[in-house]
Amino acid sequence: MKHVLSALFCWLLLSVFAPAHAALKILATTPEWAALSRELGGDKVDVYAATNAFQDAHRVEAKPSLVARARNADLVVAAGAQLEIGWLPVLLQESGNAHIQPGGPGYFEADSFLRLLEVPTSVDRALGDIHPLGNPHAHLDPRNIALVAKALSARLAQVDAGNAAYYAARGTDFQTRWQAAIARWETQGAPLKGVPVVVIHRDQVYLCHWLGLIELAAIEPKPGVPPTAGYLAQLVTKLSASPPKMILRNAYNDSKAVDWLSEHIHAPVILLPYTVGGTPQAKDLFGLFDDTLNRLLAAAK
Repeated sequence: MKHVLSALFCWLLLSVFAPAHAALKILATTPEWAALSRELGGDKVDVYAATNAFQDAHRVEAKPSLVARARNADLVVAAGAQLEIGWLPVLLQESGNAHIQPGGPGYFEADSFLRLLEVPTSVDRALGDIHPLGNPHAHLDPRNIALVAKALSARLAQVDAGNAAYYAARGTDFQTRWQAAIARWETQGAPLKGVPVVVIHRDQVYLCHWLGLIELAAIEPKPGVPPTAGYLAQLVTKLSASPPKMILRNAYNDSKAVDWLSEHIHAPVILLPYTVGGTPQAKDLFGLFDDTLNRLLAAAK
């Protein structure tokens, strides 16, 4: 009896002090896909975003702290379409983590599940930062997020099979709420169809395509190439004859050239969050689109 009580006591101690099931460690390359991972993974995942809304995701340094995150990750969630080509391959290689290498279940690229816009017929570096697989900034069309969410839910269930039912339920709940939000945003954004705008980089393409905004020009003469004084002067001539309603600037963009153009063509600059965390209101994916629509509609009046 004494041995039975002793064994029971030890079992109780182990039950009380044993660590809970470890959360699935996810390293997301950008804030929007980190936010989606949290929506779908709930309390079963531990998500870290490699970048924030005030960084250009094209240009990130694979610092030792990021390498350490990758080394311990169970799943990498990337945008893909070579958005992170300048740093993610190095990060994955330096991590030494066989589970998160491309081609395996621990590596997920959002854009690979989408039909991308602006797929070039040829790739020439003289044309700027051209992405051969298409424009990678696909998250600004919420319909794309729904498609990625479906694929990511399935991937979470694959890499963490013990919680598959949990991820399936979270995925269904997210899709219900997200589709209702899309319907609301499209009704709300109807007045924006045909509104002329100027962008900086080619990262508002999906937003313009979804809402029907008309892009008159880009401040970058080529993707990723800063404008020269001569190019800006040409833009003033072009846009003075056909002025935009607004100039769109993302949270991570430098404002110098934008403000100069705004002053010379008398068009307001509208700051958009671009991704989760870009403005105080864009706290999650729903807030990202709520705030984007609110800012655009306020400027369009």
